Amino acid sequence: MALLLSGFVGCNKAPESLVIDNALTAEEIAAARLTPEVMWKMSRIGEHALSPDGTTLLYTLTRYNMEENRGVTVIVSHNMTTGEEKHLTDTSSTSVSPVWSTDGTSIWFASNRSGDMQLWRMKADGSNPVQISKIEGGIEGFGIAPDEKHIYYTQFVHAKDINSADVYGDMAKSKARIYDDLMVRHWDYWDKGDYLHIFVADLSAEGVGKGTDIVGSEAAWDTPLAPYFDHAEISWSPDGKQLAYTCKPLAGKDYAVSTDSDIYIYNLESGKTKNICKESKTFPFVGYDKYPVWSPKGDKIAFRSQERAGNESDKERLMVYDALSGEVKYLTNEFDYHATNVVWDGEDILYFISPIEATHQICSVKADGTGKVKVLTKGDHDINSFEINGGRCVGSVMTISMAPELFEFDLAEGSMSKITTVNDFVYNNIKMGEVQKRWVKTTDGKQMLTWVILPPDFDENKKYPTLLYCQGGPQSTVSQFWSYRWNFQLMAAQGYVVVAPNRRGVPSFGQEWLDQISGDYSGQNIRDYLSAIDDVAKEKWCDKERLGCVGASYGGYSVFYLAGHHEKRFKAFIAHCGIYNFESMYGHTEELFFVNNDYGGSYWDTTNKTAVRSYANSPHKAVAKWDTPILIITGERDYRIPYTQSLEAFTAAKMRGIPARLVSFENEAHQVFKPQNSLVWNREFFNWLDNYLK
Repeated sequence: MALLLSGFVGCNKAPESLVIDNALTAEEIAAARLTPEVMWKMSRIGEHALSPDGTTLLYTLTRYNMEENRGVTVIVSHNMTTGEEKHLTDTSSTSVSPVWSTDGTSIWFASNRSGDMQLWRMKADGSNPVQISKIEGGIEGFGIAPDEKHIYYTQFVHAKDINSADVYGDMAKSKARIYDDLMVRHWDYWDKGDYLHIFVADLSAEGVGKGTDIVGSEAAWDTPLAPYFDHAEISWSPDGKQLAYTCKPLAGKDYAVSTDSDIYIYNLESGKTKNICKESKTFPFVGYDKYPVWSPKGDKIAFRSQERAGNESDKERLMVYDALSGEVKYLTNEFDYHATNVVWDGEDILYFISPIEATHQICSVKADGTGKVKVLTKGDHDINSFEINGGRCVGSVMTISMAPELFEFDLAEGSMSKITTVNDFVYNNIKMGEVQKRWVKTTDGKQMLTWVILPPDFDENKKYPTLLYCQGGPQSTVSQFWSYRWNFQLMAAQGYVVVAPNRRGVPSFGQEWLDQISGDYSGQNIRDYLSAIDDVAKEKWCDKERLGCVGASYGGYSVFYLAGHHEKRFKAFIAHCGIYNFESMYGHTEELFFVNNDYGGSYWDTTNKTAVRSYANSPHKAVAKWDTPILIITGERDYRIPYTQSLEAFTAAKMRGIPARLVSFENEAHQVFKPQNSLVWNREFFNWLDNYLK
């Protein structure tokens, strides 16, 4: 299985060697504070691959050159016995997706060293790299069959004429796009008739043979699914004769209103494909079905499923399909949390990651459906991924105070030990703030976990400006995450106390807590926010006269809404890519299942009480009560919550005479990824807060 980093796919030529100098300056060491500039000097661990015998760990490492405004990814080898490390590739090109050969003597990987991304192979020590594929246009991702006789790779295929120059062959200079149905754009791109398809080809010492498009050349849909194109949605059977994959064969309006994807199996010998979800008489769910994982014998497939076809944040249920009987068993029915990152341990046990009380832990369950789920790890951390090979279990872990590092897990004891230390040069020279776990009583009498991050060198006898952080999603956990965009320690290092509540609508506190927010955007979760900031404001060290409120996406909506309902609590607001006007949002966004589920329906359906209440409480309805300075940030390629929402809010604020500033990134979408853009974002962010809270 392989997943390419989308930021490096599709290059037309191999980049020049990138000089990386991430050493801290004398001034940065003396200041001992995390700054945006220091954060961008940090190394970022990505994928990992443990050798079949468990003795060597491969991982990808991405580092950036701020002046060049780009990064490069290399493959690193770590000896599990001695701890010795070696860079197997250099910064003259980007190399990703390392995969061990079956015998552990060589490594498959993707690289753009010859121009486009292609498949390469090198010896385990990094010597003798050889280009294996020469596929026109390059590849987006790949997976090697266990017998190493076949490969799948993915490429974009032109399946539909949408550009006017394609529709009208004599109009080559025309620049129109012509649509007859919905989904004209998705997240950060317009539909131009190109879709990601899976190709299967022979693999030999001579290279990659001619690929067969197993989706069908005229299929106007993507597999793996847009917008993430996650190649973990594709899986080879142990004998290399079958390929399981995720597909949502819908288009237009049908695609826009439904999440109904299924698991398909392609048989290489017969060339036939079957849908194991729709063909099973024992499978009741019609939402997202994703991430097939074959059992070691190849007679079962574990996958994740959601029940409802319009709820992208429904509970992720762990299912097992029996290839002999065609039956599907639901293994986590009595477990009130998601099941993700599934790994087989022999034929009897399945391991997976679950969000539990604002952390992510490894759990296990019997594959036959008997017995209860066991939570194997504990602690305030997020386990992001893990794998088992050669009797070892390794994976990625992060916390609010630590970027992702690799750890080894003892699943019997529930303990873990650190393997990598790629950012110790930062941690050894800067101070992190204390992270407190606080349980806050909500207005309906429940307990809400809230993270409070204090500035470094915190003095309880001083008063600090304090920020309420509003989470996006809305159904995403405020966990022990490290972010290079919304970083709690970075905010604390600038002298702010950060209050990050797990308000209603976030996972890891049961399905009832998660579901409550749908159809109630302006309700209990807003009261949860205020309960959190009001509780912290009672502390003697919190300056209640200098409170700020910040958030992105749904968090941006929260800021816009609170701007009209905060009752003078806050002195500054920052909203990034937030929803401002529910009615225009319904017509501007693309995945209508999201707004149908979360608003309750369309704005013209006056018989729908939930929808009527949602639209009546759109943030723009209360703009007449806005009275506080607001910074509004957006990306002009954002089509999920289109940048026009931010423009509407900015126009309203200025016309109302509210101090307001608009920062619009012309080459960013829903998030800000590019290095220099990130520094501009952070400078604007902290300048605004400093101006109004300091």
